[in-house]
Amino acid sequence: MRQEHGIFSNIDWLTIGLFALLVFMGWFNIYAAVFNEEQPSIFDTTQKYGKQLMWIGGSLLIIIVLLFTDGRLFEKLALPVYIVMILMLVGVLIFGKEVSGAKSWFAIGGFSLQPSEFAKFTTSLLVAKYLSHAQITMAKWSHRFVVIGILALPAFFIALQPDMGSVLVYGAFVLVMYREGLPGYYIFFAIWFMVLFILSLLVPKLILAGVLAGILIVAIYFLRKQRQAIYAAISVFVLSVIFSFVVGYIFDNVLAPHHQSRFKILLGMEDDPSGAGYNTRQSLIAIGSGGVTGKGFLKGTQTKFDFVPEQSTDYIFCTIGEEWGFLGTSTVVILFVVLLLRIVVLAERQKSNFARIYGYCVASVLFLHVAINIAMTIGLAPVIGIPLPFFSYGGSSLWGFTILLFIFLKMDAFRWQIL
Repeated sequence: MRQEHGIFSNIDWLTIGLFALLVFMGWFNIYAAVFNEEQPSIFDTTQKYGKQLMWIGGSLLIIIVLLFTDGRLFEKLALPVYIVMILMLVGVLIFGKEVSGAKSWFAIGGFSLQPSEFAKFTTSLLVAKYLSHAQITMAKWSHRFVVIGILALPAFFIALQPDMGSVLVYGAFVLVMYREGLPGYYIFFAIWFMVLFILSLLVPKLILAGVLAGILIVAIYFLRKQRQAIYAAISVFVLSVIFSFVVGYIFDNVLAPHHQSRFKILLGMEDDPSGAGYNTRQSLIAIGSGGVTGKGFLKGTQTKFDFVPEQSTDYIFCTIGEEWGFLGTSTVVILFVVLLLRIVVLAERQKSNFARIYGYCVASVLFLHVAINIAMTIGLAPVIGIPLPFFSYGGSSLWGFTILLFIFLKMDAFRWQIL
């Protein structure tokens, strides 16, 4: 059995190195995104880059506290911290300040705190605690509904703010459920209905229904000796047709007008380069203008002249593209991929179910953030406002991701003690 030689000898330094590299790359790109020639010092706390350094310092304190915390304590506190976070999400709807039409922030002196960024790690802890029980299995609908309930509660209150980008993050937990035994066909059907949603907006309903009928006929032919499979195919066909006809109502009456515009622009249904499509258009121009090697640090014209709104937060990736080019963006993507793969490797070597499942929660949340943020900036996803982990400006975002990751690294450092 591996012997304990202290926290720092047991911790995974590869993950620590990747974290530090991503955080400091983020800091320098925030500096580039909001560079002020009159106040050029990167340590100037009146500017966003100076404030980000303060958040980084706060992250170091958080890391020290987490590393010196007993790793077994996280499972015991999973339910209490989840309840506290739900109360905070309710409280922000009552006492929070409104920013850009959303009540997502607590104003604390000169700073703001966004509870939804911390709800990700509290939800991950409770999901891991519940799924780690020996008698829990994703084969039972009752157990699935409990997990869905754990996810739906914070998602519901976040939707009321409204912050639909943060709500979407909770879809990442389906990957955790799949790892713990959720049948793969559920993911297939989720993808099927997402594709059907898009096709229902682009293709006339009767034509789409005809195509679905053709698919059903082919399926019945190949499944002709499997009666139950035929019944299942017919059921999916009926649900798909009904769904395709109600999509119009959902799109027109459930989605907000600005969300409708973003979907239409993404799908090529309308062109609004000076309105809803402005951000993405300018982001694509910035990234494309960087070429292979980029224009150089602090030399991005799209960045320098503020053509891209929210460039230090949601659109920080286009700063990388403009100033560091294809090589820079590829490097960032590779670093994130290596980090995600490393977390999965660490998760698989855990001796406790709780630590393993929590590790997959960390990987899933980070993966969804990275995938959607980058897809959004290059026009492959609608603009929903979701930060790039460790890069986007903001203390709540940085601290939330830091806590999410380092709770797991603490579990891994003493995995033989957490059984």
